[in-house]
Amino acid sequence: MRLESKDKSILFSSTDIPDIFFIEYLSSASGDFIKIYLCLVFLAKYDKDIKITDLSKKLNLPFNVIQAGLAFWEENGVITKKPTGYILNNLQEIELHKSYTPNLTLTPEAIKNNSKNEYRAKAIESINNQYFQGIMSPSWYSDIDLWFKKYGFDEQVMVALFDYCFSKSALHKNYVQTVADSWSKNNIKTYNDLENYSQKRDNINMIKKAISKKLGRYTALTEFEEEYIEKWILDYNYNLDVINIALKKTTSKANPTFDYFDKLLTDWHDRNLKTPSEIEAFLAEFKNKNKNIKELEKKTNYNNYTQRKYDNLNALYANKKG
Repeated sequence: MRLESKDKSILFSSTDIPDIFFIEYLSSASGDFIKIYLCLVFLAKYDKDIKITDLSKKLNLPFNVIQAGLAFWEENGVITKKPTGYILNNLQEIELHKSYTPNLTLTPEAIKNNSKNEYRAKAIESINNQYFQGIMSPSWYSDIDLWFKKYGFDEQVMVALFDYCFSKSALHKNYVQTVADSWSKNNIKTYNDLENYSQKRDNINMIKKAISKKLGRYTALTEFEEEYIEKWILDYNYNLDVINIALKKTTSKANPTFDYFDKLLTDWHDRNLKTPSEIEAFLAEFKNKNKNIKELEKKTNYNNYTQRKYDNLNALYANKKG
């Protein structure tokens, strides 16, 4: 007995999208890339043959965006390129394979049933409920378990990691991985480590804003300028009081640069000057010595190595007002 559908009209047909797409891939893809994927799913259902140029016209997207979108989905394993076109992979099979890869993943059930991982299971479940509305993809469980092993984070730090990424509206794996790498490089393992790191970052940001304000900068600091400031704070262990002394040395300079500030602060650091009082004492002593040398030069035409020794320092510390 042959059964035929009474209604073959496209008006009454539908295209299924697996739930795993919304859980696993939606947040990491741009709107244009999602548009491309949905169109591919629709066309694949009817075994349609379409050129990239035609797809560009159909979706009203630039040709390079179509190419970038196809590359994105291929990189994420959603589609596979063939000589004749693309195959749309089964997303449910992909996730099933991830969940049952031996020695690499830990399924939600395994975590919950392992008494040694009681606190970890609670942390992961908290992440699931707070940031995924209780429907976190199985692959997230695997990744979280790997991050625990790789970075040695305690449970509070792992929850804080997801809270930070969620607050940045960037709860996708690449961003979470990047932040986790950064925290690990700063020796964060416990929540106390994280609090100390956060206080340090807050202090750096405060100093950056103060410097911008004192210099009358209304645009953002460049990446290189921020690197200078972080060097002064983290490597030289200087606070804003010390940096202020360097800023004041530019009162007679038309266009002071961060390179100039860095030379001043590096000179002080190399001289093992640590506090504002030590630096002020050095500047006063230098000014007095320089004055004495100039007076001696006037009286005796003094012009030997000692004078030349101060030439570069004169250029560095020259300031009509300081």
